[in-house]
Order: sequence, then structure tokens, then C-alpha cells
Amino acid sequence: MELQERIEIIVKLGHYMLGNDEDWLAIKERASRQNAWFVPEFVELSIYNIATHFLQKEKLTNWVNNYTHKGLQTSNRHKLVGLVMAGNIPLVGFHDFLSVFLSGNSMLIKPSSKDEILIKHLVKKLIEFDQSIEQLISFSDSLKGCDAYIATGSNNSSRYFEYYFAKYPNIIRRNRSSVAIIDGTETLAELDQLSNDIQLYFGLGCRNVTKLYVPKAYDFVPLLDALKKYDYFADFYKYKNNFDYQLAALIMSNKYYMNNGSVIMTENSSLFSPVSQVHYEYYDHAELLANQLKENNDIQCVIGHGFTSFGKAQEPSLSDYADGVDTLQFLYTL
Repeated sequence: MELQERIEIIVKLGHYMLGNDEDWLAIKERASRQNAWFVPEFVELSIYNIATHFLQKEKLTNWVNNYTHKGLQTSNRHKLVGLVMAGNIPLVGFHDFLSVFLSGNSMLIKPSSKDEILIKHLVKKLIEFDQSIEQLISFSDSLKGCDAYIATGSNNSSRYFEYYFAKYPNIIRRNRSSVAIIDGTETLAELDQLSNDIQLYFGLGCRNVTKLYVPKAYDFVPLLDALKKYDYFADFYKYKNNFDYQLAALIMSNKYYMNNGSVIMTENSSLFSPVSQVHYEYYDHAELLANQLKENNDIQCVIGHGFTSFGKAQEPSLSDYADGVDTLQFLYTL
């Protein structure tokens, strides 16, 4: 398929994703039943963000043109790319899928068992649009015989990926998370948006804020109040179990914490915090802190004044690559 054909058909898929086809509604419901973390509102949010921020003709054309202008384009150097997808939030591996599809390569996908229903259905729909796509995309539990690999997993699984895929061109992704730098001048509206950056998808995404950097004597009350709009998370047993466990652990260890009934905040130097908990750390010099965070490979996104805007953590653009590695350039230059 020519590049323009690929763009046209993926745009058509975006229209389908925003529609109310009966099969699509049933698939979304199945995905929510299979994975208790995939509540309908977050399945819908992920789909909406992909369709509106990725699958728009002008955005896709401009994105790809950044590479074709450099002389990088699809050619007869057709490669088979193995994709190992994560399953922490709905369709989290879609950007890799989209990159391989537009690069002109074919792919062999190993979806996460936690998130296989949506992506398999969307591929089936693409094949319905154009039967030739059946030769370009397939699924397997074993990724053998590929020319290159893109694998996303935990820090532990990444070591296995590096071992198995070392002989081939690869992108191996590890645990990442996001932080927010608070300067104390945030409006109530910005704190409301920050609460989304923290709690959307139950905080399970790499773009969720799990750590706050705050000035000395910062007043946490307005932010804790803003986070109360997610009090209904207590109705989800998986989230509530995490909340109860983390709260009990802090009480038993006699550590200081703040709690608004659905979110716990505690001072901790670790970037990664458990579900239902947010870490914070005080800082003295904002500029020095910003420079330090730039060098931290565990950070996906920094939220705050002068950084990614509050409320935009879960709305990456096509060129916001998951780990700073340019996926499309990697694929074009195989």
C-alpha cells in the first residue's frame, strides 16, 4: 500500500472508533469486563484521545512529512517488526502499531493479555476495509523470525527483552512515570486539571503524575480538595484495596501522610508511587530541579508552568514518543 492509502485507511479507522457501531460498542464492553481496571469511562477516553489527537489526516500527513523531507520514506526495504505491547491502560500500544503501519513495514503483535480485545478488533476492522492488510498484520504469542522489535514492559521484563532481542534492531521500553513541579501560584482550575493528570486511568499510565515537587511550606489542602472529584474511585474494589493497604502500611510504620478519603500523599524521594498514593518532595531552586529532572531517564513527562500544561499529560501528540526514542525514524531506517 502507498503511504497515502495507509493514511486514508487509518483515518477511516478513527471515524469508526468515534462511532456507535453495534459491534464496536460490544467490543468496548467486553474489554471492560475482561480487565477491571478498564472501566468504560477510561476505555472511552483512550479511544477518544487516539482518534482525535492521532488519527486526523492533517496531523498524520504533517507527522510523516517530517521524515519524508529528510529523505526517509517507505521503500522496498520491507521488514517484519515484532511488537510486544503493554496492558496498563486501554490501547496503550496503539502508537507503536500506528508507527509500524505508516512506515510501510509489516508487524507481528504480541498483545498484553490485559488489553488484547480492542487492538484485535481494530485490526479486524482494518482488514474489512482492505483485505490486503491481512498480509501486513498478524498476532502471535511467540515473536520469532522478525527483523526488528519494539517491546514495552517492566524494568524486570526489559532485561529478558534485551537478552532475546539483542541481535536485532530494537527499542526496549521500561518503567516510566511523570512528575509535576508546583510553584504555589497555581489556580484552582489548574489544580483541578492536575488532579486529572494524577488520577485518570487510576494513575496506571506512564504519563500519570506520581510525584509532586513542591516549595517549602506548600499548602496541600486546595489540591487535596481538587482530588475529591475522584472519591468515586472507592467504589472500585481494586482501587479501594490498594488504598486500604497503603493507608494501613503508613499508619503501621508511623509515617506522616495526608489523606482526603481517596488519595494518600506522603513525602518520599521515590518517583514511582503505588496506586492511590502520590509522593511529594520539597525543593529550593526550581531551575536546578528542572535541570536535574531532564537527566532522569525514568521520567516520561513534566507537568507545570513552563512545561507540559496542567491537564494535558494524557493528551500526547504524535511526536511525543513514549521514551524519547523516535519510533518512526527507527522504523524508516531499518
